[in-house]
Amino acid sequence: MPEAPAFAPSPAPAPAGIGPWGAYRTLLSWQLAQIGGLLPLLVVVQALLAAGIVIGFGLLVPSIDASTAVFLTTGAPTVLLLTIGLAIVPQGVARTRLDGTFTYMRALPVPRPLLFLADLTVWVAISTPSVGVAVLVGWLRYDLRPSFHWPLLICAALLVAVTATAVGYAVAVVLKPMLAQLVSQVLVFFVLLFSPVTFPESRLPGWYRTLHDVLPVRPGADLLRAGLASDLYEADVRDLIVLVCWCAAGVAISIRALVRRD
Repeated sequence: MPEAPAFAPSPAPAPAGIGPWGAYRTLLSWQLAQIGGLLPLLVVVQALLAAGIVIGFGLLVPSIDASTAVFLTTGAPTVLLLTIGLAIVPQGVARTRLDGTFTYMRALPVPRPLLFLADLTVWVAISTPSVGVAVLVGWLRYDLRPSFHWPLLICAALLVAVTATAVGYAVAVVLKPMLAQLVSQVLVFFVLLFSPVTFPESRLPGWYRTLHDVLPVRPGADLLRAGLASDLYEADVRDLIVLVCWCAAGVAISIRALVRRD
């Protein structure tokens, strides 16, 4: 499973007296500087994951037809977004807690929710290109012609990315660092192997399909699928509601953990 890159901590500025917007921009610049030259590497990792899902999973099917290829390709972006949000993000945050960077950042004279907002902005910006990467790999492998519903696709991709990042961040700030890293790995296996993202939910037992109706994985995949292949799939308002609820819960838990007194 992918691990978060180890960023070398550097002194962060203390943006006192410059207002919330100035503080946010300063924190955002610092977070980007922490990642630095690893951005191209993260893009390469996304491409390899997309190839592994679209091509590798396709090899498990003896004779893959057009509908299966479309389902697999349109599900791959969700897997990539969830992998970054639920695995790489909590591992990165857990490491900052272990090396003291997280504690130092919380001590800065800025509103603590801005720390979360800056992290959220960076990780969403890193993860959303994975949608295009997965579609490109699917197009090259199966010669597919997606029918985009652009407003739905953009909104769904951002919502899934924000939800995954917020939930992953909440896992990292609520649990102990080592436990958070372990949970993040379990979540990735759950998404890859036990969630109806790259295979139809009809293959799951009834109680398990019902469970996925209230989890964010399948609703997020279906919304993205409707945005990528609008001529074959339709969006469901219930999926949107489930995803928004999980997103709100992740944001609320993360901010609550940041602002509480130690």
